[in-house]
Amino acid sequence: MKKVPIITSKEAASMVKNGDIILGGGFGMTGNPVHLIHALAETDIRGLTFVGNNVGEPGIGGGRLLNNGQLKKMIGSFFTSNPDAVKAAQENTVEYELRPQGTLAEALRAGGAGIPAFYTPTSAGTLIADGKETKEINGIQYVLEEAIHANVAFIRAWKADTAGNLTYRMTEQNFNKAMAMAADLVIAEVEEIVPVGEIDPNQIHTPGCFVDYLVQEKMTLDHLGTSANLSASKKKADANRIQMARRAFTELKTGNVVNLGIGIPTLVADFIKEEHGIILHTENGMVGVGPAPEDGGGAMDYPVNAGKVPVTILAGGSYFDSSDSFAMIRGGHIDVAIMGGLQVDSKANLANWAVPGKPLLGVGGAMDLAACAKRLIITMTHSNRDGSPKIVKNCTLPITAGGVVDMIITDLAVFDFVNGKLRLLELMPGANLEDVKSKTGVDFIQ
Repeated sequence: MKKVPIITSKEAASMVKNGDIILGGGFGMTGNPVHLIHALAETDIRGLTFVGNNVGEPGIGGGRLLNNGQLKKMIGSFFTSNPDAVKAAQENTVEYELRPQGTLAEALRAGGAGIPAFYTPTSAGTLIADGKETKEINGIQYVLEEAIHANVAFIRAWKADTAGNLTYRMTEQNFNKAMAMAADLVIAEVEEIVPVGEIDPNQIHTPGCFVDYLVQEKMTLDHLGTSANLSASKKKADANRIQMARRAFTELKTGNVVNLGIGIPTLVADFIKEEHGIILHTENGMVGVGPAPEDGGGAMDYPVNAGKVPVTILAGGSYFDSSDSFAMIRGGHIDVAIMGGLQVDSKANLANWAVPGKPLLGVGGAMDLAACAKRLIITMTHSNRDGSPKIVKNCTLPITAGGVVDMIITDLAVFDFVNGKLRLLELMPGANLEDVKSKTGVDFIQ
Protein backbone atom coordinates (compact mmCIF):
# COMPACT_ATOMS: atom_id res chain seq x y z
CA MET A 1 0.00 0.00 0.00
CA LYS A 2 1.20 3.51 -0.84
CA LYS A 3 2.68 5.50 2.03
CA VAL A 4 2.25 9.26 1.81
CA PRO A 5 5.05 11.42 3.28
CA ILE A 6 4.14 13.40 6.39
CA ILE A 7 5.72 16.87 6.33
CA THR A 8 5.41 20.18 8.17
CA SER A 9 3.40 23.19 7.06
CA LYS A 10 6.66 25.05 6.45
CA GLU A 11 7.94 22.25 4.19
CA ALA A 12 4.62 22.28 2.32
CA ALA A 13 4.83 26.03 1.75
CA SER A 14 8.34 25.65 0.32
CA MET A 15 6.91 23.57 -2.54
CA VAL A 16 4.96 26.54 -3.92
CA LYS A 17 6.71 28.54 -6.64
CA ASN A 18 6.38 32.13 -7.77
CA GLY A 19 3.49 32.49 -10.21
CA ASP A 20 1.77 29.23 -9.24
CA ILE A 21 -1.97 28.72 -9.40
CA ILE A 22 -2.96 27.54 -5.94
CA LEU A 23 -6.27 26.07 -4.77
CA GLY A 24 -7.41 26.87 -1.24
CA GLY A 25 -10.17 24.66 0.16
CA GLY A 26 -12.86 25.76 2.56
CA PHE A 27 -16.16 27.61 2.72
CA GLY A 28 -15.44 30.70 4.72
CA MET A 29 -13.05 29.36 7.32
CA THR A 30 -14.81 25.98 7.64
CA GLY A 31 -12.65 23.23 6.18
CA ASN A 32 -10.00 25.83 5.42
CA PRO A 33 -6.32 24.68 5.34
CA VAL A 34 -5.42 27.72 7.39
CA HIS A 35 -2.08 26.37 8.71
CA LEU A 36 -0.78 25.66 5.21
CA ILE A 37 -1.89 29.06 3.94
CA HIS A 38 -0.41 30.87 6.94
CA ALA A 39 2.87 29.03 6.41
CA LEU A 40 2.85 30.21 2.79
CA ALA A 41 2.26 33.74 4.09
CA GLU A 42 5.60 33.48 5.91
CA THR A 43 7.48 33.01 2.62
CA ASP A 44 8.50 35.51 -0.03
CA ILE A 45 6.54 33.74 -2.79
CA ARG A 46 4.74 36.22 -5.05
CA GLY A 47 2.58 36.39 -8.16
CA LEU A 48 0.12 33.71 -7.03
CA THR A 49 -3.31 33.06 -8.49
CA PHE A 50 -5.52 32.02 -5.57
CA VAL A 51 -8.61 29.92 -6.34
CA GLY A 52 -11.19 29.48 -3.60
CA ASN A 53 -14.82 30.16 -2.84
CA ASN A 54 -13.62 33.27 -1.00
CA VAL A 55 -10.28 34.74 0.04
CA GLY A 56 -10.52 33.86 3.70
CA GLU A 57 -11.44 36.63 6.11
CA PRO A 58 -9.44 39.75 7.00
CA GLY A 59 -6.02 38.58 8.17
CA ILE A 60 -7.00 34.89 8.20
CA GLY A 61 -6.38 32.23 5.54
CA GLY A 62 -6.17 33.65 2.02
CA GLY A 63 -6.75 37.08 3.51
CA ARG A 64 -3.23 36.96 4.90
CA LEU A 65 -1.75 36.21 1.47
CA LEU A 66 -3.74 39.10 0.05
CA ASN A 67 -2.59 41.57 2.68
CA ASN A 68 1.02 40.48 2.15
CA GLY A 69 0.82 41.35 -1.53
CA GLN A 70 1.46 37.76 -2.56
CA LEU A 71 -1.59 37.47 -4.84
CA LYS A 72 -1.60 38.50 -8.47
CA LYS A 73 -5.15 37.23 -9.10
CA MET A 74 -8.17 35.93 -7.18
CA ILE A 75 -10.69 33.47 -8.67
CA GLY A 76 -13.76 32.83 -6.55
CA SER A 77 -17.50 33.18 -6.09
CA PHE A 78 -17.95 35.36 -3.00
CA PHE A 79 -15.33 37.95 -2.15
CA THR A 80 -17.80 40.12 -0.20
CA SER A 81 -17.06 38.28 3.07
CA ASN A 82 -13.55 39.77 3.02
CA PRO A 83 -13.65 43.59 2.70
CA ASP A 84 -9.91 43.59 1.94
CA ALA A 85 -10.53 41.45 -1.14
CA VAL A 86 -13.36 43.70 -2.31
CA LYS A 87 -11.18 46.78 -1.90
CA ALA A 88 -8.27 45.17 -3.76
CA ALA A 89 -10.55 44.26 -6.66
CA GLN A 90 -12.24 47.66 -6.86
CA GLU A 91 -8.92 49.50 -6.69
CA ASN A 92 -7.42 47.16 -9.34
CA THR A 93 -4.49 46.22 -7.14
CA VAL A 94 -5.30 42.53 -7.68
CA GLU A 95 -6.86 40.93 -10.74
CA TYR A 96 -10.02 38.96 -10.10
CA GLU A 97 -12.38 36.57 -11.83
CA LEU A 98 -15.85 36.02 -10.43
CA ARG A 99 -17.57 32.70 -11.06
CA PRO A 100 -20.94 31.53 -9.75
CA GLN A 101 -20.42 29.09 -6.90
CA GLY A 102 -21.79 26.07 -8.76
CA THR A 103 -19.73 26.92 -11.83
CA LEU A 104 -16.61 27.18 -9.68
CA ALA A 105 -17.29 23.81 -8.04
CA GLU A 106 -17.96 22.14 -11.39
CA ALA A 107 -14.90 23.77 -13.00
CA LEU A 108 -12.75 22.18 -10.30
CA ARG A 109 -14.46 18.80 -10.61
CA ALA A 110 -14.08 18.93 -14.40
CA GLY A 111 -10.43 19.96 -14.09
CA GLY A 112 -9.74 16.90 -11.98
CA ALA A 113 -11.72 14.65 -14.29
CA GLY A 114 -9.87 15.63 -17.46
CA ILE A 115 -12.81 17.55 -18.94
CA PRO A 116 -11.57 20.84 -20.44
CA ALA A 117 -14.90 22.70 -20.47
CA PHE A 118 -18.63 22.26 -19.94
CA TYR A 119 -21.95 23.97 -20.66
CA THR A 120 -24.11 25.29 -17.83
CA PRO A 121 -27.37 27.29 -17.76
CA THR A 122 -26.03 29.32 -14.84
CA SER A 123 -25.21 32.99 -15.65
CA ALA A 124 -26.78 32.89 -19.15
CA GLY A 125 -27.83 36.42 -20.11
CA THR A 126 -25.83 38.08 -17.31
CA LEU A 127 -22.65 40.13 -17.05
CA ILE A 128 -20.80 37.03 -15.86
CA ALA A 129 -21.35 35.46 -19.28
CA ASP A 130 -20.06 38.45 -21.27
CA GLY A 131 -17.42 37.35 -23.77
CA LYS A 132 -18.07 33.65 -23.23
CA GLU A 133 -19.31 31.21 -25.82
CA THR A 134 -23.02 30.38 -25.52
CA LYS A 135 -25.17 27.72 -27.14
CA GLU A 136 -28.88 26.97 -27.21
CA ILE A 137 -29.70 23.33 -26.46
CA ASN A 138 -33.32 22.16 -26.40
CA GLY A 139 -34.49 25.76 -26.19
CA ILE A 140 -32.29 26.63 -23.19
CA GLN A 141 -29.33 29.01 -23.33
CA TYR A 142 -26.07 27.58 -21.96
CA VAL A 143 -22.70 29.17 -21.21
CA LEU A 144 -19.41 27.41 -21.96
CA GLU A 145 -17.12 27.45 -18.91
CA GLU A 146 -13.49 26.31 -18.84
CA ALA A 147 -12.29 23.83 -16.24
CA ILE A 148 -9.74 24.78 -13.57
CA HIS A 149 -6.53 22.85 -12.97
CA ALA A 150 -3.83 24.20 -10.66
CA ASN A 151 -0.19 23.69 -9.74
CA VAL A 152 -0.86 23.16 -6.03
CA ALA A 153 -3.91 22.38 -3.91
CA PHE A 154 -4.00 23.09 -0.19
CA ILE A 155 -6.95 21.20 1.27
CA ARG A 156 -8.26 20.40 4.75
CA ALA A 157 -9.64 17.03 5.91
CA TRP A 158 -10.45 15.75 9.36
CA LYS A 159 -8.67 12.40 9.28
CA ALA A 160 -6.17 10.66 7.03
CA ASP A 161 -4.49 7.29 7.08
CA THR A 162 -0.86 6.81 6.14
CA ALA A 163 -1.88 5.87 2.59
CA GLY A 164 -3.35 9.36 2.13
CA ASN A 165 -7.02 8.32 2.24
CA LEU A 166 -9.09 11.21 3.58
CA THR A 167 -12.35 11.58 5.44
CA TYR A 168 -14.05 14.93 6.00
CA ARG A 169 -16.23 16.07 8.87
CA MET A 170 -19.70 17.64 8.56
CA THR A 171 -19.75 20.58 6.11
CA GLU A 172 -15.96 20.58 5.78
CA GLN A 173 -16.07 18.73 2.45
CA ASN A 174 -17.22 21.85 0.53
CA PHE A 175 -14.57 22.56 -2.16
CA ASN A 176 -11.89 20.31 -0.67
CA LYS A 177 -13.00 17.10 -2.36
CA ALA A 178 -12.97 18.57 -5.88
CA MET A 179 -9.74 20.47 -5.26
CA ALA A 180 -7.99 17.23 -4.26
CA MET A 181 -8.52 16.08 -7.84
CA ALA A 182 -7.65 19.30 -9.63
CA ALA A 183 -3.96 20.02 -9.01
CA ASP A 184 -0.55 18.62 -9.93
CA LEU A 185 0.51 18.64 -6.27
CA VAL A 186 -2.01 18.02 -3.47
CA ILE A 187 -1.14 18.66 0.17
CA ALA A 188 -3.75 17.73 2.77
CA GLU A 189 -3.79 19.35 6.18
CA VAL A 190 -5.54 17.02 8.63
CA GLU A 191 -6.50 16.89 12.29
CA GLU A 192 -5.45 13.26 12.77
CA ILE A 193 -3.34 10.66 10.97
CA VAL A 194 -4.03 6.98 11.67
CA PRO A 195 -2.45 3.72 10.46
CA VAL A 196 -3.67 2.36 7.13
CA GLY A 197 -6.76 0.21 7.58
CA GLU A 198 -8.21 2.18 10.50
CA ILE A 199 -10.58 4.15 8.29
CA ASP A 200 -13.57 2.12 7.11
CA PRO A 201 -13.36 2.05 3.28
CA ASN A 202 -17.02 3.14 3.20
CA GLN A 203 -16.03 6.35 5.00
CA ILE A 204 -13.20 7.41 2.66
CA HIS A 205 -14.24 10.52 0.73
CA THR A 206 -10.96 11.18 -1.11
CA PRO A 207 -8.83 8.16 -2.08
CA GLY A 208 -5.12 8.36 -1.34
CA CYS A 209 -4.19 8.29 -5.03
CA PHE A 210 -5.06 11.99 -5.18
CA VAL A 211 -2.90 13.01 -2.20
CA ASP A 212 0.86 13.66 -2.36
CA TYR A 213 1.67 14.89 1.16
CA LEU A 214 0.05 15.02 4.59
CA VAL A 215 0.45 17.70 7.25
CA GLN A 216 -0.98 17.20 10.73
CA GLU A 217 -2.28 20.42 12.33
CA LYS A 218 -4.90 21.04 15.00
CA MET A 219 -7.82 23.38 14.36
CA THR A 220 -8.77 25.92 17.05
CA LEU A 221 -11.51 28.51 17.46
CA ASP A 222 -9.06 31.23 16.41
CA HIS A 223 -8.90 29.67 12.93
CA LEU A 224 -12.68 29.71 12.35
CA GLY A 225 -13.30 33.46 12.07
CA THR A 226 -16.99 34.39 12.06
CA SER A 227 -18.03 30.73 12.33
CA ALA A 228 -16.18 30.24 15.62
CA ASN A 229 -19.43 30.58 17.55
CA LEU A 230 -23.06 31.42 16.96
CA SER A 231 -22.92 34.81 18.65
CA ALA A 232 -20.30 36.04 16.17
CA SER A 233 -22.74 35.62 13.27
CA LYS A 234 -26.17 36.08 14.84
CA LYS A 235 -27.98 39.30 13.99
CA LYS A 236 -31.25 40.58 15.42
CA ALA A 237 -34.07 40.81 12.89
CA ASP A 238 -36.75 43.52 12.94
CA ALA A 239 -40.49 42.82 12.95
CA ASN A 240 -40.96 43.47 9.21
CA ARG A 241 -38.29 40.95 8.24
CA ILE A 242 -39.74 38.33 10.57
CA GLN A 243 -43.17 38.95 9.07
CA MET A 244 -41.85 38.42 5.54
CA ALA A 245 -40.08 35.23 6.59
CA ARG A 246 -43.24 33.92 8.27
CA ARG A 247 -45.26 34.58 5.08
CA ALA A 248 -42.66 32.81 2.95
CA PHE A 249 -42.82 29.81 5.28
CA THR A 250 -46.52 29.38 4.48
CA GLU A 251 -45.59 28.64 0.84
CA LEU A 252 -43.65 25.51 1.81
CA LYS A 253 -45.17 22.04 1.73
CA THR A 254 -44.34 18.75 3.41
CA GLY A 255 -41.57 16.97 1.52
CA ASN A 256 -40.26 20.12 -0.20
CA VAL A 257 -36.48 20.42 -0.58
CA VAL A 258 -35.85 24.10 0.10
CA ASN A 259 -32.81 26.36 -0.18
CA LEU A 260 -32.71 29.55 1.87
CA GLY A 261 -30.53 32.44 0.76
CA ILE A 262 -28.74 34.80 3.13
CA GLY A 263 -30.55 37.72 4.75
CA ILE A 264 -34.32 37.58 5.25
CA PRO A 265 -34.63 34.02 3.84
CA THR A 266 -32.47 32.55 6.60
CA LEU A 267 -35.16 33.62 9.09
CA VAL A 268 -37.58 31.15 7.47
CA ALA A 269 -35.64 28.34 9.17
CA ASP A 270 -36.86 29.60 12.55
CA PHE A 271 -40.42 28.59 11.64
CA ILE A 272 -39.60 25.11 10.34
CA LYS A 273 -40.03 22.25 12.79
CA GLU A 274 -39.00 18.66 12.26
CA GLU A 275 -42.64 17.56 12.14
CA HIS A 276 -43.26 19.81 9.11
CA GLY A 277 -41.23 17.43 6.94
CA ILE A 278 -39.53 20.28 5.05
CA ILE A 279 -35.96 19.46 4.00
CA LEU A 280 -33.55 22.38 4.05
CA HIS A 281 -30.63 22.33 1.62
CA THR A 282 -27.52 24.49 1.90
CA GLU A 283 -25.21 24.84 -1.08
CA ASN A 284 -22.01 24.27 0.89
CA GLY A 285 -22.93 20.59 1.26
CA MET A 286 -25.84 19.58 3.49
CA VAL A 287 -29.51 18.59 3.49
CA GLY A 288 -31.54 18.33 6.66
CA VAL A 289 -30.46 21.66 8.14
CA GLY A 290 -31.80 22.08 11.66
CA PRO A 291 -32.06 25.06 14.03
CA ALA A 292 -29.12 26.91 15.52
CA PRO A 293 -27.37 25.02 18.35
CA GLU A 294 -28.90 25.85 21.70
CA ASP A 295 -25.51 26.05 23.38
CA GLY A 296 -24.37 28.77 20.97
CA GLY A 297 -21.49 26.60 19.76
CA GLY A 298 -19.58 27.06 16.54
CA ALA A 299 -17.97 25.19 13.67
CA MET A 300 -15.68 23.16 15.91
CA ASP A 301 -18.73 21.14 16.94
CA TYR A 302 -21.46 21.91 14.40
CA PRO A 303 -21.93 22.21 10.63
CA VAL A 304 -22.45 25.63 9.08
CA ASN A 305 -24.99 26.85 6.53
CA ALA A 306 -24.37 28.95 3.41
CA GLY A 307 -24.31 32.07 5.58
CA LYS A 308 -21.39 30.47 7.49
CA VAL A 309 -23.65 30.31 10.56
CA PRO A 310 -23.44 27.24 12.85
CA VAL A 311 -26.54 25.02 12.63
CA THR A 312 -27.63 21.52 13.62
CA ILE A 313 -28.57 18.59 11.40
CA LEU A 314 -31.90 16.77 11.61
CA ALA A 315 -32.38 13.00 11.58
CA GLY A 316 -32.10 11.77 7.99
CA GLY A 317 -29.85 14.63 6.94
CA SER A 318 -26.57 14.15 5.10
CA TYR A 319 -23.32 15.86 4.12
CA PHE A 320 -21.65 16.04 0.71
CA ASP A 321 -19.34 18.30 -1.25
CA SER A 322 -20.07 21.49 -3.18
CA SER A 323 -20.05 19.88 -6.62
CA ASP A 324 -22.71 17.36 -5.52
CA SER A 325 -24.68 20.17 -3.92
CA PHE A 326 -24.84 22.14 -7.14
CA ALA A 327 -25.62 19.02 -9.12
CA MET A 328 -28.76 18.88 -6.97
CA ILE A 329 -29.52 22.51 -7.86
CA ARG A 330 -28.81 22.38 -11.60
CA GLY A 331 -30.43 18.96 -11.86
CA GLY A 332 -33.78 20.35 -10.69
CA HIS A 333 -33.86 18.64 -7.30
CA ILE A 334 -34.54 21.83 -5.31
CA ASP A 335 -38.29 22.44 -5.08
CA VAL A 336 -38.19 25.98 -3.71
CA ALA A 337 -35.48 28.60 -3.40
CA ILE A 338 -36.17 31.64 -1.20
CA MET A 339 -33.77 34.47 -1.90
CA GLY A 340 -33.29 38.14 -1.20
CA GLY A 341 -33.61 40.73 -3.94
CA LEU A 342 -32.39 44.17 -4.90
CA GLN A 343 -34.79 44.51 -7.83
CA VAL A 344 -37.47 42.44 -9.57
CA ASP A 345 -38.97 43.73 -12.79
CA SER A 346 -42.16 43.28 -14.80
CA LYS A 347 -40.61 40.42 -16.79
CA ALA A 348 -39.83 38.40 -13.63
CA ASN A 349 -36.12 39.20 -13.94
CA LEU A 350 -34.12 39.19 -10.71
CA ALA A 351 -31.20 41.43 -9.72
CA ASN A 352 -29.65 40.60 -6.36
CA TRP A 353 -25.88 40.29 -6.60
CA ALA A 354 -24.29 43.62 -7.50
CA VAL A 355 -24.72 47.35 -7.07
CA PRO A 356 -22.26 49.47 -9.08
CA GLY A 357 -19.95 51.39 -6.76
CA LYS A 358 -21.00 49.48 -3.64
CA PRO A 359 -18.75 47.02 -1.74
CA LEU A 360 -20.50 43.94 -3.10
CA LEU A 361 -18.39 41.49 -5.03
CA GLY A 362 -19.75 37.99 -5.07
CA VAL A 363 -22.56 36.08 -6.65
CA GLY A 364 -22.26 32.93 -4.53
CA GLY A 365 -24.89 30.35 -5.43
CA ALA A 366 -27.56 32.89 -6.40
CA MET A 367 -27.30 32.46 -10.17
CA ASP A 368 -27.41 28.66 -9.95
CA LEU A 369 -30.45 28.68 -7.67
CA ALA A 370 -32.32 31.40 -9.54
CA ALA A 371 -31.88 29.65 -12.88
CA CYS A 372 -32.54 26.09 -11.76
CA ALA A 373 -34.82 25.85 -8.71
CA LYS A 374 -38.34 24.67 -9.56
CA ARG A 375 -39.88 27.68 -7.79
CA LEU A 376 -38.28 30.98 -6.81
CA ILE A 377 -39.64 33.22 -4.04
CA ILE A 378 -38.04 36.62 -3.45
CA THR A 379 -38.23 38.34 -0.06
CA MET A 380 -37.23 42.00 0.11
CA THR A 381 -38.30 45.38 1.42
CA HIS A 382 -40.70 47.11 -0.94
CA SER A 383 -38.58 50.24 -1.26
CA ASN A 384 -34.96 51.31 -1.02
CA ARG A 385 -33.86 53.62 1.79
CA ASP A 386 -34.31 56.62 -0.51
CA GLY A 387 -37.92 55.58 -1.18
CA SER A 388 -37.32 54.33 -4.72
CA PRO A 389 -39.13 51.09 -5.67
CA LYS A 390 -37.49 47.69 -5.83
CA ILE A 391 -40.27 46.32 -8.05
CA VAL A 392 -39.60 48.10 -11.34
CA LYS A 393 -40.48 48.03 -15.02
CA ASN A 394 -36.97 47.05 -16.04
CA CYS A 395 -34.05 46.11 -13.80
CA THR A 396 -31.31 48.72 -13.81
CA LEU A 397 -28.96 46.62 -11.68
CA PRO A 398 -26.99 43.64 -13.04
CA ILE A 399 -29.29 40.66 -13.68
CA THR A 400 -28.95 37.47 -11.65
CA ALA A 401 -31.27 35.47 -13.93
CA GLY A 402 -34.02 36.31 -16.41
CA GLY A 403 -37.71 35.43 -16.21
CA VAL A 404 -37.31 33.27 -13.12
CA VAL A 405 -39.24 34.89 -10.26
CA ASP A 406 -42.49 33.17 -9.25
CA MET A 407 -43.43 35.16 -6.14
CA ILE A 408 -42.39 38.39 -4.41
CA ILE A 409 -42.96 38.95 -0.70
CA THR A 410 -42.28 42.44 0.63
CA ASP A 411 -43.08 44.26 3.84
CA LEU A 412 -46.16 45.70 2.08
CA ALA A 413 -47.53 43.03 -0.26
CA VAL A 414 -47.34 39.63 -1.89
CA PHE A 415 -47.20 39.31 -5.69
CA ASP A 416 -46.93 36.55 -8.25
CA PHE A 417 -46.74 36.43 -12.05
CA VAL A 418 -49.67 35.22 -14.16
CA ASN A 419 -49.38 34.99 -17.95
CA GLY A 420 -46.42 37.34 -17.87
CA LYS A 421 -48.15 39.96 -15.69
CA LEU A 422 -47.46 40.99 -12.12
CA ARG A 423 -50.44 40.21 -9.89
CA LEU A 424 -51.15 41.45 -6.37
CA LEU A 425 -52.18 38.51 -4.21
CA GLU A 426 -52.53 40.14 -0.81
CA LEU A 427 -51.54 43.06 1.37
CA MET A 428 -49.30 42.53 4.35
CA PRO A 429 -50.71 43.47 7.78
CA GLY A 430 -50.83 47.25 8.20
CA ALA A 431 -50.42 48.02 4.48
CA ASN A 432 -53.02 49.68 2.23
CA LEU A 433 -53.59 49.44 -1.51
CA GLU A 434 -52.89 53.09 -2.33
CA ASP A 435 -49.55 52.93 -0.54
CA VAL A 436 -48.59 49.78 -2.46
CA LYS A 437 -49.55 51.38 -5.79
CA SER A 438 -47.52 54.50 -5.08
CA LYS A 439 -44.43 52.54 -4.06
CA THR A 440 -44.47 49.96 -6.87
CA GLY A 441 -42.61 50.98 -10.02
CA VAL A 442 -44.81 49.02 -12.42
CA ASP A 443 -48.53 48.48 -12.92
CA PHE A 444 -50.02 45.28 -11.59
CA ILE A 445 -53.29 43.38 -11.78
CA GLN A 446 -55.42 42.17 -8.88
